[in-house]
Amino acid sequence: MPRDFMAEDRGKNVLTADGDMIGTIENIEGSNAHVKPSSSLDQSVRTKLGWTTEGEDVYELSHSAVAQISDEEVHLEQNL
Repeated sequence: MPRDFMAEDRGKNVLTADGDMIGTIENIEGSNAHVKPSSSLDQSVRTKLGWTTEGEDVYELSHSAVAQISDEEVHLEQNL
């Protein structure tokens, strides 16, 4: 299990297990990160993440979806 999100994780890129970038962490709240999706993020990936609400600037990412947090990136548990 990766460490909890910390304030210094803001600004890190969030990647799928395959290494595809899905967005950037904008804020940390409790055990969740708020991610600004990449402008090129495919709608099918948004749906798999549950990021389907129109007009949102950021979406919540649960710590349980994360496989690893490195110095520069956050990697998700599964491929999307």
